[in-house]
Amino acid sequence: MTQAEKIVLEVCAYSLEAAIAAQAGDADRVELCANPREGGVTPSYGDIVLARQNLKIELHVLIRPRGGDFLYTSREFAAMKEDIQLCKRLGIDGVSLGILLPNGQVDRERCRELVDFAKPVSVTFHRAFDMAADPFAALEEIIAIGCDRILTSGQANSALQGASLIRDLVVRAGERIVIMTGGGVREENLAELIATTHAREFHTSARTSISSGMEFRNPKVSLGGGEGEYELVMVDQQQVAKMREIADQSSVVHARPS
Repeated sequence: MTQAEKIVLEVCAYSLEAAIAAQAGDADRVELCANPREGGVTPSYGDIVLARQNLKIELHVLIRPRGGDFLYTSREFAAMKEDIQLCKRLGIDGVSLGILLPNGQVDRERCRELVDFAKPVSVTFHRAFDMAADPFAALEEIIAIGCDRILTSGQANSALQGASLIRDLVVRAGERIVIMTGGGVREENLAELIATTHAREFHTSARTSISSGMEFRNPKVSLGGGEGEYELVMVDQQQVAKMREIADQSSVVHARPS
């Protein structure tokens, strides 16, 4: 990493209001998603439109038709293409996607088709990478497909646990593709992750929750299993600002490991 190279901070936002809070906290990029309880899916047309209207920073959109695994039917694949086309029409800066084969390998054919379809916008291969059978084989496949970056926790439940693999991926990738560290990235561990992984992009949800403004709450009815019905997932603007400060202090980090 050169001395002048800035650490890029991407914030995952599960709503328009969360995206605006991320921008206010001085994030470099927002990844707009929906439905945090499924790990994120493609947001609504309305949220994408209004996010583009309200954000001056780079805006990426998650292209994921449903929660669960990353093995998609032909109809789901067609829906992903439609969502990418919509994002391009709306002037979105990038998309985040990933498809695997039943054996855990990257679905090179269909991913390449999506990357080609998305051009000229930026493409991130998201954490489907962490479910791949062989991370180094997947790295080479994703580079060959033409993606711009890979989001990974190092095939662990958190980036701290997977830091060693992330560092190895950064070394193996060189300048061919960006390795973006994500998975439990918070202000408490960002400096450590920067130092240990040598990644130059970091992905965080900076997640907090706020109570619903509903005063009447019907105790007899639950529409979502009762879990979080009266809580809204938000981005903690102050945490993003603190992470921006930490990232800027770390932007003069030493050279990449060899």
